[in-house]
Amino acid sequence: MNVGSPSAGADPEPMMEMNMTPLIDVMLVLIIMMIITIPKANHSVNLNMPVGTPPPPTKEPVVVTIDVDFDGTILWDNVVVPDRGTLEAKLTDVAAQADQPEVHLRPNKLVSYKVVAGVMASAQRLGVTKIGLVGNEQFQ
Repeated sequence: MNVGSPSAGADPEPMMEMNMTPLIDVMLVLIIMMIITIPKANHSVNLNMPVGTPPPPTKEPVVVTIDVDFDGTILWDNVVVPDRGTLEAKLTDVAAQADQPEVHLRPNKLVSYKVVAGVMASAQRLGVTKIGLVGNEQFQ
């Protein structure tokens, strides 16, 4: 019994909708296959670490301390450097060594930046590679 069809004896119209059930089944099978084939997530990083105890340090580094006082006075290991030429001669000696000593520059917090920048520029120009700014508890 055809309800609502214009003619009772005519052929039924073809369905215009696509059957989605087989497509959904295929999609589910593909998702399951993909989940099975994905490699297990590894949250570790493999490192080639050295085995055994590390060798002891060969020697303690030599430290040269350059203090810059609040008035611009420069001290090399607590000895006043009279002028810029003497400071540059000492920095040249440090730069000429094969194993350069560490140069610790300790400026006073009240000193002009121009003086500190001049010492750092001289050290860089003369080839001192191991230089660092250190907090100066003595002059603060």
